[in-house]
Amino acid sequence: MKWFDCKIPIIALAPLADYTDSPFCRICREVAGNKFVIFREMVSSEAVVRGNEKTLKMCQFNEIERPIILQIFGSEPCVMAKATKILVEKFKPDGIDINMGCPVPKVTGKVNAGASLMKDRDRAVVIVKAVKAMNLGVLISVKTRLGWSKEDDILEFAPKLEQAGADFITVHGRTKMQGYAGKATWEMIGRVKKLLSIPVLANGDIGSQEDIEKCLKITKADGVMIGRGALGNPWLFGSILSSSRGRGMTMNDRINIILKHAKYHLERYGEDSMRTFRKHLLWYFKGDRIKEVSNIKELRKKLVKVQSIEELLALFKLFI
Repeated sequence: MKWFDCKIPIIALAPLADYTDSPFCRICREVAGNKFVIFREMVSSEAVVRGNEKTLKMCQFNEIERPIILQIFGSEPCVMAKATKILVEKFKPDGIDINMGCPVPKVTGKVNAGASLMKDRDRAVVIVKAVKAMNLGVLISVKTRLGWSKEDDILEFAPKLEQAGADFITVHGRTKMQGYAGKATWEMIGRVKKLLSIPVLANGDIGSQEDIEKCLKITKADGVMIGRGALGNPWLFGSILSSSRGRGMTMNDRINIILKHAKYHLERYGEDSMRTFRKHLLWYFKGDRIKEVSNIKELRKKLVKVQSIEELLALFKLFI
């Protein structure tokens, strides 16, 4: 199944650095089926071209994760094009997404990539053209923001991306300067949609079926991309995409999913990698989501120290 075979509105998992790796994407897929699109965490185009082993391992995926799109970041058109060719030939994803929205200083400052490309529109256009010119038979998309500091920057930027050859774009409803603070401006994404003929996905502040319906009503977008709302909440996709999956889940059902996610994580990163799984545990047991645990604060204190899956099991038996 290709991602563009998904019915409208398109539902997508956002690329989130250090989170949307193979174990997390796999558990999302197993919970909800293949009716949504997975965007994997961004990787450096420079590192891909250099053949960096860690970076290339980040791009590996299980076939169950399809439809899947790999995301790259960088600022050199020729390097971005070479990296795209390497990733498509080596891993055969369903698409390549170009990051033009990451607000993190080490991306925007050090390599002038991510959201910095919104200030260098000519370079952004050349990057899209260079990647498209590789003619690799996969969709080429861009994920961006409303602007660097002004929300209406996107009204000039988005048409340039379409003219450069982008097959679709995703717009996060905040500026770079906002980061993840404040509220996403869905109305501006709606203005972008009116300007373009290619598909537009709306991103920002989407964490429920109600959010999706409201966002689509305001933006008239072709779909939505869910980021932080999916962390610790893989069954969200099940509740959105099916009348039976993800609904009425017991705490025991959730525990089993968490343990399976932990198992995939350990298989991927090694038996001593539970410490890097702790970030997921804190999202799974975010206070405002869990009603079944009376002493949630105490549990979270212990989760940040868990060393093994056996210790995790013991905590579940003690608190739940």
